This record gives sequence, C-alpha cells and structure tokens, in this order.
Amino acid sequence: MQDAFFVLSKLVWAVLRPNTLALILAVLGLALVWRGRRFGRWPLALGLGWYVAVFALPVAALLTLPLENRFPRPATPPAQVTGIIVLGGAVEQRLTAARGIPALNGAAERMTEGVALALRHPEARLVFTGGTAAVDQTGPTEAETARMLFTDLGLPAQRVVLENESRNTHENAVFTHRLLNPRPGETWLLVTSASHMPRSMGVFRAAGWSITAWPVNYTTGDDPALWWDNPFPTKLNHAEWALREWVGLTVYWLTGRTGAWFPGP
Repeated sequence: MQDAFFVLSKLVWAVLRPNTLALILAVLGLALVWRGRRFGRWPLALGLGWYVAVFALPVAALLTLPLENRFPRPATPPAQVTGIIVLGGAVEQRLTAARGIPALNGAAERMTEGVALALRHPEARLVFTGGTAAVDQTGPTEAETARMLFTDLGLPAQRVVLENESRNTHENAVFTHRLLNPRPGETWLLVTSASHMPRSMGVFRAAGWSITAWPVNYTTGDDPALWWDNPFPTKLNHAEWALREWVGLTVYWLTGRTGAWFPGP
C-alpha cells in the first residue's frame, strides 16, 4: 500500500503540477482554436491565465505566506538539544555522484542550518533523513550526499545519524522515529523549509514525535515589497511549490498521515 501511494503520488503530480498542466491546457486550447473549435478558448484561457496571474499578481507570495508563518521559531531557543533532524530535499544526489562533490539546491539552508545548530549545540546529534524521492530507487541516496557534506564541513562521524530509506515526508517521520526511539523529556529540533513545516510537523506528531519546529529557507515575508522581487520563473516555481504543499496537506489528512488538515503550533 505504501509503495502504491508513493508511485501514484509521483505519477499524478508529474501530470497535474500547475506549471505543466497550464502549458498543456494552453497548447491544447490553441490547437483547438486553430482548428476552429470555439470551446478551445476555455483551456487556452485557463492555461494562459495561470501564467498571467503569477506574473501580474502576488500569487506565489499569497499562497506561501500562510505556510511559512504557521510555525515561527521559538522566541527563546532551547538551552539543551538532544538532536537536530534535517529533512531531505536539499541535495542533488545524482549530480553529486556525477561530479564528486556535494551538490545542493534552493533548499540548501536545511543543510547549512543543521550544521550551524550542531556547532551551537555540541551535545546534540545531527540526524539527516532522506533516501531517494525518485520512482527509480536504484540511484544514490540523499543520505550519501549528506554524509559527504557533513564530513567535508568537519563534523565528527559519531555525531551524525543517517536514515537512508525514506522517500517522502511521512516516511521521514516514521523511519526516523523507529531508528532513534525518542524518549519523553528529550528536545528534538526539526529543520526543514518554512513552507514545508506545517505538513512536516503534522506527520511527525502523528508518528509519535514531540518535536520543535525550526523553519528555514523562507521565500517571502510580510512586507509587500518582497512579494514582487523575484523574476517570473522563480515566481512560477514558488507558486507551484506552495500549491504542492496545500495539496500534500489535504492528501496526508485524508489518508490519515496527519491528524489535522493544517497543523499549527
């Protein structure tokens, strides 16, 4: 059942992701209009409308802000930390394997903040959770790239724990809990992108964790001036990512992977 859910989620999103779907609708609508089919105007308008809206309106910011503001960092950081859990999604494992050095993507703050916290809290273990999110599971895992990066940055191997089998956020939570068996009274920090934090906290709580959100990788802020700064391709990516999170929250809630549709503090 878990494998079916994973594969289905990948296949459905590959077709229905907003930027791809809008392009398909626009091309289909244009072809129908070219052939004299008047009803082709609807898919053409829907497809082009998505791109126009993201370009002309702060769509990406408005979709993202509620996600990023949901879990603020603690006003007073904990004095003692048992462990720091960094979610996968920030490394490019195939590019790392091809070039031989750790390759990071736009969510790199997950990794850099994890190391910063580990240096700030020498008593804490640094935990990275991530296998591969690809349908083809034969390639290198994210954990292998994380090991290389943490070693290059000078962290002792005995402080680092790697979970290398999870393929999505639900499995991050379940497999890491099984690996670490956290005890009452321990302080664990969860490091992931701020827009991904609501879904992450929901599934970690459902898996039995008592954990503190430590969001990073913000893409917008409450100042409206920030809503217009990014170039159009970046706005498209941010809007699509935010919609993915809203869809993910809904699917995880409907399938019982989280106890609330929009988890909060």
